[in-house]
Amino acid sequence: MSAAKPQGTMLGHPKGLFLLFTTELWERFSYYAMRAILVLYLADKVQSEGGHGLGWSQADALSLYGTFTGLVYLTPLLGGWLADNVLGQRKAIYIGGALMAMGQFILSAPHSWIPGLETTAFYLGLGTLILGNGLFKPNISTMVGDLYPEGDHRRDGAFTIFYMGINVGAFLSGIIVGSVVSAYDGNFQAGFFCAGVGMVLSLIIQFFFAQKLLGDIGTVPAAKLEKEKDAARGEVRKEPLTKVERDRIKVIMVMGLFTIIFWAGFEQAGGLMNLFTNDFTDRMIGNWEVPTTWFQSLNAMFIVIFAPVLASIWIRLGKNEPNSPVKFAIGLLLLGIGFLFMIGAVMEMGGDPSAKSSMWWLVGAYFFHTMGELCLSPIGLSMVTKLAPLRIASLMMGAWFLFIAAANKIAGVVGSFIGNGGEKEEQLANAMSIFAGIAITAAISGMILYFMADKLVDWMHGAETKEHTEAEVLEEEIAVTAEHEAIALKR
Repeated sequence: MSAAKPQGTMLGHPKGLFLLFTTELWERFSYYAMRAILVLYLADKVQSEGGHGLGWSQADALSLYGTFTGLVYLTPLLGGWLADNVLGQRKAIYIGGALMAMGQFILSAPHSWIPGLETTAFYLGLGTLILGNGLFKPNISTMVGDLYPEGDHRRDGAFTIFYMGINVGAFLSGIIVGSVVSAYDGNFQAGFFCAGVGMVLSLIIQFFFAQKLLGDIGTVPAAKLEKEKDAARGEVRKEPLTKVERDRIKVIMVMGLFTIIFWAGFEQAGGLMNLFTNDFTDRMIGNWEVPTTWFQSLNAMFIVIFAPVLASIWIRLGKNEPNSPVKFAIGLLLLGIGFLFMIGAVMEMGGDPSAKSSMWWLVGAYFFHTMGELCLSPIGLSMVTKLAPLRIASLMMGAWFLFIAAANKIAGVVGSFIGNGGEKEEQLANAMSIFAGIAITAAISGMILYFMADKLVDWMHGAETKEHTEAEVLEEEIAVTAEHEAIALKR
């Protein structure tokens, strides 16, 4: 939101994009490293029984996972407001990153250091992570949008590149942390320590290169900057939001509801699907067993491979490129297809938990989930930066993450229906019901959104059409304002 923007490009994009790419890469490495082992750590036996975990039941572990990931996406609403009105995005990122590193290192404290306080330290580390993420997450995404002027056609491509950075970090996290935990005989604290190191790297990169590559972007709170711009133009806002702004926010809200459905299914990856991989999947290749956490890297690997392919498909379609709501609908349908593979995995076992299902079912599920994610997640981030009023951009990004927060909590609740320590046959039957329910819900939601698409595009007031210029939008806002003033005079 700064008036002073840096110079220089790389591959047709501002160099600052690649700084934010790298910063987010290591932050996401940190988050997904912890995410890959959280449920496994909670459900593992306690140390006195030969394990390295807290000895929780699977249902309780999944419920806690949903609460944690939900709060991870809830606190960005507060973090976005603080950045817009008090801190500025840059300072919020530094404070948030430091808190996240601290939280990871608290989780990494060996149980022998804190006898009797293992659960207390766990909650303290988790709480610190949640607060730090709230400050970090909405502001790094908003700064990507700030690199581009309004109407710049490169913005969607920038978010695709940025999204690849997220998933390079996610891919590395599952492989590295899984290998480290295995090397230390299942010691999850070593994995949490790796996550903390990743967060420190993210902070160091941002600290040394931000001013050079980002200029003053993110240093001034957005609300203050907007007031300065209005004062320079001699404008005084008589209402918080114009009609065009309200319509655009309505689009964000409606799309957010469908986002909840998508992520509630998708986030089974770190919970129910993670446990299914660990307990019911044949992971043997010859005499070597693939670590459970490695499957968490499939999604990220597919994104890095296929994100450029999908981006090029959108470009080749030209005028026939689907609008954002249609892309969201496609994403929901692809999510449903992915869960058909999980249904296949359960059916292959024939109700016998000792039979084990092929790991290729998981590969297929993660592939289609990833294709759905590419149609929805980066498009959603880009859409928010297009539609959100400038003065509350970080707040609206936080609101967007609020929908994902609700989705993650719902995901944990749904996953916990697998059963609380019941018979394995019962758990398999419950898993089948969960996978089928998600597939049906995703397909129906996708069809509903498809038929709503035209109305939502109308509410965007030209944000996605090159023919509708900024001047036309301004004229529309002036006309609406004049109408409001005429009504006020009549009163």
